[in-house]
Amino acid sequence: MIRNITLLLTAAAVAHADPTPLFNGKDLTGWVGSGYEIIDDAIVCTPKGRNLMTEKQYSNYVLEFDFKLPPAGNNGVGIHYPGNGNPAYTGMEIQVLDNTAKKYEKLKDYQFHGSLYTLNAAKKGFLKPVGEWNHEKITVNGDKVTVELNGTVINEANLAELSKAHPKHQGVKRRSGHITFCGHGDRVSYKNITIDEIVKETPKPAAPAEEVTAEGSGFIKLYNGKDLTGWIHGAGDLEHWKPMGEVIHYDGKSRSKEKNLWSEKEFGDLVLYVDWRWAGPASKQLKRPLLDPATGETKLDENGKPILVLVDELDSGIYLRGNNRSQVNIWNWPGGSGEVYGYRTNKNHPQEVRAALTPKVKADNPVGEWNRMIITLKGDRLTVNLNGKTVIENAQLPGVPEKGRIALQHHGSELEFANIYIKEL
Repeated sequence: MIRNITLLLTAAAVAHADPTPLFNGKDLTGWVGSGYEIIDDAIVCTPKGRNLMTEKQYSNYVLEFDFKLPPAGNNGVGIHYPGNGNPAYTGMEIQVLDNTAKKYEKLKDYQFHGSLYTLNAAKKGFLKPVGEWNHEKITVNGDKVTVELNGTVINEANLAELSKAHPKHQGVKRRSGHITFCGHGDRVSYKNITIDEIVKETPKPAAPAEEVTAEGSGFIKLYNGKDLTGWIHGAGDLEHWKPMGEVIHYDGKSRSKEKNLWSEKEFGDLVLYVDWRWAGPASKQLKRPLLDPATGETKLDENGKPILVLVDELDSGIYLRGNNRSQVNIWNWPGGSGEVYGYRTNKNHPQEVRAALTPKVKADNPVGEWNRMIITLKGDRLTVNLNGKTVIENAQLPGVPEKGRIALQHHGSELEFANIYIKEL
């Protein structure tokens, strides 16, 4: 029997790329939006200006720029913006504001210049007089956000802590997205805009447990660490399902008729041991249900309506015995990975069956970190252990085939797999 194993992650080294201009001083190449114009080598918000965002998404970086405020000027810098909704809530907005204006004298602390709107207040008193150019540096690195104004750090925030304090705020949970100027119709100006991306070494999976690799353990490698020998893939998919040393990297972009990666061999009763991690940002956000593990149903609010949570849509899974119904889901949903969606949502099955296939706890590590999943399927009984926690225990899969291939699922998300071992029972 395999003991619960907690995945230890290799610390990521950090390096800086060269600063890159985000604005060429002439036009809005690289930006998307309207209501902004170019005046004297600066981007200026017009009375119709709202959101102006970078075409590219960013994760960890140092953003520097000069800005000038008119009297009572109000704008903002959105970070981790997904490209839809209000940047202050679907992403996070760092205030750009003339604090001296009389109309703002009764603002809440988190509304003043340099504050993370609704989340974290900045120090006041470091803006230059209205009409003069200020210099600001915003550093975004994982959970840490720092705002420096004219040489003084005025805001330091820990997003993980803020996420716990503000559980309903969706943007504070994000770790990548567009950079956005958040216009409110005031003629705020920006120039000398540069970004210095912080390049983090790709995290490496931990070594597999000794009880898996030991001689006589009964485990065999399903991925040899070199190529896709033993796997079936669609035509042209070596560009997408790509062996990269100890990991298989999937870019989420297969265009084959069969986009999943299948084992050549069929398996019946087994223990499957696999590490996985999300290797790229989500392309969209969607509302997903908050599940009740006791029933397998969506939880309801005080008005009897389903509770849906806006999440970064990341999705994959592992097919067992050759079909997608008996799929152990890997995703970023509120209930966590390990769910067997094809059974949980099938109301032809008794509720106790569907409830047992709902994760008992969300055991996923933060997006970008490695997860270790141990799947045991014996007869029609399934147990799933994720990062040392049993999320599915001895749950029944009525009618599951006796034997079939394993598949790593395509669902449009970029991810990696490593340490894929299997023991037949």
